[in-house]
Amino acid sequence: MLLPEEEDFAIGSKYAPELEKQMGGRIEDQNLQTYINGVGEKIARVSHKQQWEFHFTALNDKSVNAFALPGGHIFITKAMLEHIQTEAQLAAILAHETVHVVARDTSNVMSNEIGISLLLSAVTSEETSQGVMTAANLTQKIIGLRYSRKDEQEADLGGMSYMVAAGYNPYGMVDTMQMLQGLQKVKTIEFL
Repeated sequence: MLLPEEEDFAIGSKYAPELEKQMGGRIEDQNLQTYINGVGEKIARVSHKQQWEFHFTALNDKSVNAFALPGGHIFITKAMLEHIQTEAQLAAILAHETVHVVARDTSNVMSNEIGISLLLSAVTSEETSQGVMTAANLTQKIIGLRYSRKDEQEADLGGMSYMVAAGYNPYGMVDTMQMLQGLQKVKTIEFL
């Protein structure tokens, strides 16, 4: 990683509000937000970066998705929440994304796919209309980032370790993977 950890926090803080906006905003249910943040914090407290400040937020988006920004901003969509049946499944998803943040996978993918200089210039730019446009464009790129298969496998295994350390049943990860595979099969059939 060419970026220091401090830049992760700056990037996450800069893009989190724009990402929330583009993904339909936060779900307007404070009890739900508190619950999701509470589950996420249980995971964060057993992570390798316990000293970091994590933020777990549910968004009003129709895609079945969860994703993370550098520095500890983790999001889960309404559509994903609609498919979750247990707290252990929620913990599995949040733990998976927490591993991406802790391993700095998101920072690495962003710097490779978007470019370090563009990210840093957008973080340090003033809030001009040009800066806001850049933030909106970069946020769209951030949403579309893809991790390597290796990063995903490590996030699954590390996420399971975090779940167990936080007191969750590891079968929540297995159930979540099965649920996501089932959704992929349905999506594939829809496009045939």
